[in-house]
Amino acid sequence: MPASLPSKFSLRCLSHVAGKVDFHPDYKFVPLSKSAAERDVELLTEFLQKHNRILVLTGAGISTESGIPDYRSQGVGLYARSTNRPVIYQDFVKSAHIRQRYWARNFVGWPKFSSVLPNDSHFMIKYLEDMGKITWIVTQNVDTLHHKAGSRNIIELHGSTNRVMCLHCDHKMKRSELQDQIINENPEWTAQAMDIAPDGDVQLSQEQIDGFRVPHCPKCGGDLKPEIIFFGDSVPKATVNFVFEEVNHCDAVFVVGSSLEVYSGYRFVNKAHALGKPIAILCIGQTRADKLADIKIDARCSEVLTQIELS
Repeated sequence: MPASLPSKFSLRCLSHVAGKVDFHPDYKFVPLSKSAAERDVELLTEFLQKHNRILVLTGAGISTESGIPDYRSQGVGLYARSTNRPVIYQDFVKSAHIRQRYWARNFVGWPKFSSVLPNDSHFMIKYLEDMGKITWIVTQNVDTLHHKAGSRNIIELHGSTNRVMCLHCDHKMKRSELQDQIINENPEWTAQAMDIAPDGDVQLSQEQIDGFRVPHCPKCGGDLKPEIIFFGDSVPKATVNFVFEEVNHCDAVFVVGSSLEVYSGYRFVNKAHALGKPIAILCIGQTRADKLADIKIDARCSEVLTQIELS
């Protein structure tokens, strides 16, 4: 453990025996995994030691230890636990009913989702950034946990739940401001739910949703949408081009907590491989780019990262 990391950084680091199955009793959204072999940690340490312009790509698997579920993990992901699916962009735009359902569920989930804190993995990436090892952090997550950990050079590939945009004018606002607006417009409406979804959603019945007043743009009265990329939507071309340019300039790519099943992230790893850039992947389970990686570690992110010591 690097000496410059805060002492609290190591408090949640569990002791492991190589090959022992870790059931993660405190991490209900983290899939079962085996502890990383000592040699795996050594190889990743050498990878990080050798390269000084690393592009980091993070996915939902880095945030599960903070209590945010992912979509696809076996047994614990949203798809494994329920038949619920994320909202589709075109449905959201076209249907007032779907917008009502989305904002009602998001309103209920927001207090819990917005209070989630970064975990050891986010802090370790911040530490590597401070050491000058990382050029950019490209995250597929919308949870802002890299920001909360103090990282600076962050590209939010799929946007952020912290921002809201109008679909009809150029108005944008903070999600916290929208929460106050919804409260003012729904003084008698209440609902409760337990678990949050990867984008801050919760499950509510239609009976619970009935009566919820959908917020509208305070500037033009238009429909509001979180500034995130819904399924069926596209990452802005300028963002894609910027990341591709950074892939050209980096000397290695490090994937943390992403299965890369979504093409929006996979294409950058594929490009790095085509350019002959070294690639390391740290993720529980198989990923779409395992065959492209020079190093693949199938283990819990923070278990491995908290063992990294760089000179």
